[in-house]
Amino acid sequence: MNVMDLARPAEEVAPRLLGAVLTHETPEGTVSISITETEAYSGATDPASHAYRGMTPRNAVMFGPAGHLYVYRSHGLHWCANVVTGTDGTASAVLVRAGRVIEGEDLARRRRGGTAEGARLARGPGNLCQALGITAEHNGTDLLAGTSVALSEGEPVPAALIRVGPRVGVSKAHDWEHRFYLAGDPTVSAYRLSPRARPPRGT
Repeated sequence: MNVMDLARPAEEVAPRLLGAVLTHETPEGTVSISITETEAYSGATDPASHAYRGMTPRNAVMFGPAGHLYVYRSHGLHWCANVVTGTDGTASAVLVRAGRVIEGEDLARRRRGGTAEGARLARGPGNLCQALGITAEHNGTDLLAGTSVALSEGEPVPAALIRVGPRVGVSKAHDWEHRFYLAGDPTVSAYRLSPRARPPRGT
């Protein structure tokens, strides 16, 4: 994985991240996750993006160079990890929604409270961050610079296994098909339409 792979629009990068590996090395141990589900957020052109209304202290990392980690708290409860994409100064990012733990399963399970098993360990963006031990302190991390949180190439994913659909749980632009996932993979989160989503005009 290199910065040129990520310096593209979010909707182009999102399917390319399937099969890539997100790793976090800590004194407790190392957890690595093979990415199985992503969502693209296109910045100023995307009503569901945190950057839709411009730069704030919260979303400033999205406006920086590609390959950095944008971490935010969802609903005041869960941390969510995003890979910044595009060009410096233009906000876009890909939410890492789910993955399969390929290293450090025991540590990931402990972080998840000891009850989650197998496919459920990193299913959903909040669970994924909990399994990896990613929090606000990792916001802005350069994923390609050899730091404790890193993004790397994984096994290539055949195009025939990639599915595309609407994003999960967002109320705006909820029908945009910017969600990418591996067909039939048990780690992929279930689709859920936000109760605040408005139906398309004319329906």
